[in-house]
Amino acid sequence: MQKQKSFDSSSTGQLYLVPTPIGNLEDMSFRCINCLKEATIIASEDTRNTQKLLNHFEITTPQISFHEHNYKERIPQFVARLEVGEMIAQVSDAGMPSISDPGHELVEACIEAGIKVVALPGPTAGITALIASGLVPQPFTFYGFLPRKKKEQIEVLEQLKSATPTQIFYESPHRIATTVKHFSEVFGEERKAVVCRELTKLHEEYLRGTLAELREYLAEHTLKGECCLLVEGASESALPDNEDLELSIKEHIEVVMKAGSSSKEAIKEVAKLRGLKKQDVYKEYHVD
Repeated sequence: MQKQKSFDSSSTGQLYLVPTPIGNLEDMSFRCINCLKEATIIASEDTRNTQKLLNHFEITTPQISFHEHNYKERIPQFVARLEVGEMIAQVSDAGMPSISDPGHELVEACIEAGIKVVALPGPTAGITALIASGLVPQPFTFYGFLPRKKKEQIEVLEQLKSATPTQIFYESPHRIATTVKHFSEVFGEERKAVVCRELTKLHEEYLRGTLAELREYLAEHTLKGECCLLVEGASESALPDNEDLELSIKEHIEVVMKAGSSSKEAIKEVAKLRGLKKQDVYKEYHVD
């Protein structure tokens, strides 16, 4: 066990994790600005990008690059500087360090070395999008970026489709249409979902609907800007009974119909329970 008291006197330095705006510079807090001004150095994911922020707030603290390609080299250097009393502020290009961005390995190294790590509150895209999405805000799970390859992505979605919390993902505008298509195939077309793009910027936009509706829209429209994809969790009542899944699709539909549903309603429900397209279930039911 390790106990950290963040603000008592210490001979060692401190690592500050400083969130930066995800779009609107007015979201930068006074505390974050002061922390960047007071730091010995700023560890930046992209020094050119961060320099624009520093110039805007007249911050002259020197930067050192810290990203996925050099973190193994940089971490021992940073730890050595912290151990002699320096203060390092770590930032990513936008939002919270460590959340789909560099930072976690440095935090681990500092904790291992007994160096205090202090996180400042501030912007994070996933939570910001969640509270305006209209989906149930808690419980939720944050996944971040899904695998890019179709096979790997489908495998992950198969593992997530029965999870009941609202799920939060990040996605590129170039891949969002394909990713929503995969969600509709695995989660079922009627699951509610929201795509949020350009968060906090002038062209901020929310697209709310079912996965089928979003899939149709994205097939005809190209989005710009980084996207958050939020997907409704599986309903407890909609979770399939394992015994029902052992039935054929036709037998499953007949079981649902015996409970009072029409064939159309039963086909829709079975498609949702099994994560299949309604037209595929319809064809299977009506096959001779």
